[in-house]
Amino acid sequence: MSVDQKSKPSEKQTLQELPESEDSSSNEGPKKVEDLEVKDAQLIFHTVWHELEQELGGENLRFPAEIFWLNGSPGAGKGTQTAFIMEFRDLTEKPIIVSELLKSPEARKKIDAGLLAGDREVTKLVLRSLLDPMYESGAIVDGYPRTKTQVECLKLFHGKLSELRSKHLGTFQESQFPKPRFHIIMLFIDEDESVRRQLLRGQRTIAHNAEVEASGVGEIREIRKTDLDEDAAHRRYKTFKESTYDSLTTLREVFHYHFINAHGSVIEVQQRIISELKYQSSLELDEATYDRIASIPLAEKLSLHARQILVHRLDSYEKFHSELFEQVVGLIKSKFIPIVEKHSISGLAYINSEEAVFDDPLAIAMLIDVFTERGFTAVVDIRKKDVPYRVDPKTFEIINRVQKVYRVRINFVGSKIRRGV
Repeated sequence: MSVDQKSKPSEKQTLQELPESEDSSSNEGPKKVEDLEVKDAQLIFHTVWHELEQELGGENLRFPAEIFWLNGSPGAGKGTQTAFIMEFRDLTEKPIIVSELLKSPEARKKIDAGLLAGDREVTKLVLRSLLDPMYESGAIVDGYPRTKTQVECLKLFHGKLSELRSKHLGTFQESQFPKPRFHIIMLFIDEDESVRRQLLRGQRTIAHNAEVEASGVGEIREIRKTDLDEDAAHRRYKTFKESTYDSLTTLREVFHYHFINAHGSVIEVQQRIISELKYQSSLELDEATYDRIASIPLAEKLSLHARQILVHRLDSYEKFHSELFEQVVGLIKSKFIPIVEKHSISGLAYINSEEAVFDDPLAIAMLIDVFTERGFTAVVDIRKKDVPYRVDPKTFEIINRVQKVYRVRINFVGSKIRRGV
């Protein structure tokens, strides 16, 4: 199917540049084509995962115990530092380089047709490579993730590995599903230094190839077109900043993120990498500790489907406890809302209630859920105290009763008062 280059992309279509390893950066600027892939990370990841399960079987999805996700500015020295990380971490197998995966027959078909290897295809190529038994102890992935969709897929991948660990904990397969350890490493240099290094690399590659041709010893190295033209080198850096760099920074919220200043000598950069990795090790839970608490759900997972669960509870109140639900809603409308309205500026109200209906814990749950559905945050605190009830006529002893006071704190977005200047 041909793609009309002049047609306007829909909301589910984006324009991407060809991978930096391809000959896409010429003097005329990067060639752009329409990427018609739907950018839904949930759909992409779960489709890829299902395909891997169908191909290999769920019990055979055994990934490395430790994965380094390496990215960097053009010319930041990823190749040099990859070799160092491998030595530092005793990794013996070659790194997984995404640009090389994209030279596979499967990816080339798409690229040769004028399209891009989309997020789904790249994600599957990376995960499929990580399943190679040679990476059992650890792997370095060079060039993934690079887009926002790939970043979200990486988060989903980590969550899936955590689920597999919890599922097989305590079974004979436990050792085959280790606690996932991700290292996000970004080697960064500024634009001027990046362009300088790219052009220097081009000069050195030309000199190397000339020496090989003259002597017949050695191998000819591929020359990137961006390494030969200053404008192209600037464009390549801008592409990195606008796509990969901005996308990867969102991983700070989830993983230990190593932002490495790659300026300076090779040794200086390596010392920074060592320092960062040692720091991460000091922050990570021991595997036994991790296993102990892994069954407690993450807050983000609880919030993911919170709305659906809330709706289900409210519907069940109406269906199975309609009388009690009607009573609670009536109290909210007649007793609570008038007080809440008086605090509409501050957005905070405390309400005490001694209604006997709240002696039923389900009624309290209903109260909280109704306020939550309407956009409030409600917290109920039950306070008990003894109060004089009557005097025994024979012993004149004061008999107390337990008084329950339900103190409800209600938060919401208050109204801002606009003051004159």
